[in-house]
Amino acid sequence: MGAATFVFVVRENFRLVAGEDAIAIYMPEDGYRYTRSFCSKCGSALGEIGGNGESFPIPANCFDDPLDLSVRFHEFVAEKPDWLPICDQAKQFDRHPVSN
Repeated sequence: MGAATFVFVVRENFRLVAGEDAIAIYMPEDGYRYTRSFCSKCGSALGEIGGNGESFPIPANCFDDPLDLSVRFHEFVAEKPDWLPICDQAKQFDRHPVSN
């Protein structure tokens, strides 16, 4: 697993401007919720572009414009390597957070 900052996007507000034909989609493994999408030309991780949910995660580095972000939570911290500290007070979850 890799570590990245993800932005959860409301599907109806998202517009892919180019490159849809180059997106490769992989189904999630057991225990994971989202499909994984990658650019088949450069290998960039694109998040869950191909799914059906109301919202979905996209790596923050995929956006062209600056984003005003703050970390709300960390997920899968049980899989985090010991040498990688979490240096903020955001909530931490061993797996996906559960919605109330």
